[in-house]
Amino acid sequence: MTNKIKTDLLVIGAGSGGLSVAAGAAQMGADVTLLEGGKMGGDCLNYGCVPSKALIASGKAAHAQANASPYGVADVVPQVDYAKAKDHVRDVIAQIEPHDSQDRFEGLGVRVIRDYGQFISDTEVQAGDHVIRARRIIIATGSSPLVPPIPGLKTVPYDTNETLFDLRDKPDHLLVIGGGPVGMEMAQAHRRLDCKVTVIEGMKALGKDDPETAKVVLDALRGEGIDIVENASASEIRGSHGAIEVETKDGRVFKGSHLLMAVGRKPNIDRLNLKAAGIETTRSGIKVDAALKTTNRRVYAIGDVAGGLQFTHVAGYHAGIIIRSALFGLPAKASTAHIPWATYTAPELAQVGLTEAQARDAHGDTLEVVRFPFAQNDRAIAERHTAGLIKVMVVRGRPVGVSIAGAQAGELINLWALVLANGLKMKHVANMVAPYPTIGEINKRAAGAYFSPRLFDNPKVKTIVGLVQRWLP
Repeated sequence: MTNKIKTDLLVIGAGSGGLSVAAGAAQMGADVTLLEGGKMGGDCLNYGCVPSKALIASGKAAHAQANASPYGVADVVPQVDYAKAKDHVRDVIAQIEPHDSQDRFEGLGVRVIRDYGQFISDTEVQAGDHVIRARRIIIATGSSPLVPPIPGLKTVPYDTNETLFDLRDKPDHLLVIGGGPVGMEMAQAHRRLDCKVTVIEGMKALGKDDPETAKVVLDALRGEGIDIVENASASEIRGSHGAIEVETKDGRVFKGSHLLMAVGRKPNIDRLNLKAAGIETTRSGIKVDAALKTTNRRVYAIGDVAGGLQFTHVAGYHAGIIIRSALFGLPAKASTAHIPWATYTAPELAQVGLTEAQARDAHGDTLEVVRFPFAQNDRAIAERHTAGLIKVMVVRGRPVGVSIAGAQAGELINLWALVLANGLKMKHVANMVAPYPTIGEINKRAAGAYFSPRLFDNPKVKTIVGLVQRWLP
């Protein structure tokens, strides 16, 4: 028997973006229905941001034990229990799960249906024996690991981020195909947990980031013993559990015990029957306009499935756009110019706005690039985290992009995200007073580096100061 439901807002997908929309809309008085056929919390909670950062923390603890002598503490060989590290990962997920749970959202007044949905018309979605008609529909189904059709891969055991955190036996030698953020984060975590690691990247590792700051990170990872092989496309994969070989197009063969595929993501759209709703797609996901509307004016797409930047915080940002548009009927457009991202290796890598190359293409000779090294920050020196730098791309006093490599880069970038989001200038950062000694002083010192030549190397300034000094009583 079909159960028919009418609702103001239908949200398909209970990942970070979908949950944010559902919670906000329900608390503002809308009738909200939420569909989720998999796990509440989506990729971020169960397979992505949360478990990866938890495993990185385990690796950090092991690394600290083995590298304590510079601080006057004896180095020890860490006794790594890989299964217990995974227990730590599971415990972290369990602590966060209640916030994303079905019980919590039903407590907020959201109608939660645990099933996958597919369109049967431009305003209706079927989920099991439910047919839901909605005034507005938000597709927030996220993305899944992309597994390329490499010859032999189908017959070889491999992991993706969706299975890696269930692995209980420590890999002897982990082969990682893909040198992006996921591949590099998991490479370092496993190296620090006493695994041999080889990363095989078809182009440049961390290739979407600024090359100068990416080099800081790659040098550090190589220094920890990670073999990073670039410009090496996999042509064939063979072997069995514990004995896997990856052959590249140039004939090289890399051998390991386990294989992690980390080459990218694909949008989760196969189940949706989008044609029935008149919704067009692109190679990267669902086609949307600046307001995140699809080619069906009643339907929005947000987060990874919308084909743009694939970050949890972007999905949350998109949720705010939807609340403004779908609930209040107000104009709202999404932008990427102020969206930051970070890679949580050690040292960290962070970016907001344009890289140096992008800024030069966009602004030409009007661009100024300001640099300040971590090695000149007293807190970084005290904690022996001096590798790295900040680069600020400035046009007529206004930052248009910031690249950071170094300790706490993911925290430092927050200030610059605020600056870019609000159109602030370098003078506003220079006016800030930062507590001493903090890593955060690096941001202010970067602003200082922008103004220093204007003040200290300017003959006019020296002339004015000289005149003033003559006339002062």
